[in-house]
Amino acid sequence: MNDLNVSDECRLLETLQSTPAIFMEIGGSGADELSLQRRLRDRYDADVVRAALTTAELRRRAAGKFSLASRMWFTRRGLEQSTGEAIARHKAERFPTGELVHDLCCGIGGDTIALAGRGPVRAVDRDCANTMRAALNAAVYNVAGSLDVVCGDVAGENLDDCLVHLDPDRRIGRERRARRVEQYQPDLTWIREMMQRARGGAVKLSPAADFASAFPDREVELVSLHGECREATVWFGALAGLAARRASVLPAGETLLALQNPAPAEISAPGDFLFDPDPAVVRAGLIDELSAKLGVRRLDASEEYLTGNEPVASPFVQTFRIESVHAFDTKGLRRVVRQSEIGELEIKARHTRVDVERLRRQLRPDGALRRTLVIARCEGKTRAIIAERLTNTGKSAALNRSGRYS
Repeated sequence: MNDLNVSDECRLLETLQSTPAIFMEIGGSGADELSLQRRLRDRYDADVVRAALTTAELRRRAAGKFSLASRMWFTRRGLEQSTGEAIARHKAERFPTGELVHDLCCGIGGDTIALAGRGPVRAVDRDCANTMRAALNAAVYNVAGSLDVVCGDVAGENLDDCLVHLDPDRRIGRERRARRVEQYQPDLTWIREMMQRARGGAVKLSPAADFASAFPDREVELVSLHGECREATVWFGALAGLAARRASVLPAGETLLALQNPAPAEISAPGDFLFDPDPAVVRAGLIDELSAKLGVRRLDASEEYLTGNEPVASPFVQTFRIESVHAFDTKGLRRVVRQSEIGELEIKARHTRVDVERLRRQLRPDGALRRTLVIARCEGKTRAIIAERLTNTGKSAALNRSGRYS
């Protein structure tokens, strides 16, 4: 690792790294947090105790993102903005094996680790404590030997004819999230200039970003993980594909590409089954492509919900068996819910404004069955669809402990 500007944060990180016993004590303690803090402060400085407890908490929270989270080093902001292991590996597969990649604004190293698994990486961040964390986290994954970690301003990097991965800062100040790419750091002007100089690469954006206007001539990949759209990746130069948009769903690893002139999907009344497209497909605007791929129809031109008379096994959709279709009338729906003996009621609505919790209270479900209520436009009219959620094998899905369907 290059020399860092020593800071209190870095020194504290070094202390924690050399004091593994404090984490063993935190992990093995059954005491409440206040009692634990008092006991730890008998042997450690107060700032060390606070940092260790925060690190232990973040490691627990990171378990869903990183398989080796229990040994990694995080900050709250760093964990929130980091790319999780599955998505980072998915992106890294597109970079040529063995070629140097400049990972700019590397943060705590989520993408750095995945890229270093394929070849040499120059990881750059202006936060010296983060570069230290990136190096430590790479060591956890046994890829530190592939890294050159630099604390510095990415604007000073020579990126001519290089491969680049950029994860710009999406915060304004300490708390507020940037809503537009123009508010990112580095800013949009710098990003566009970098794309012209570099040979190719990827820029990580929020999936809610205005990527269509910011990068109208670039390929954008929307990536979802376990049914949640997590990232928009702008691919450019040598690493860009031919499609303007693509939607990738993980962990299935399947990708749907935009067609140049997709035929508009057929619009029809609800059939026997309803299909809810993955959020990555919706955000990428690939509903007509998905309709053609699966051989199904749209309920309405303004809705993403699809329908058909046969079940579909696809990672791109959640499948529901339609039981009945009704006018969107609360009083009538309450009667239907009672007569159908529905107790667990999932409510879904994309474009119709619905206060879900208020509607659930009005419908008063108290039966034994588990069903889904979909509020959607059907051939120009708002309808309420009662359906049973299925798995991709055609079997009924169960509610998990959180009250959500699996």
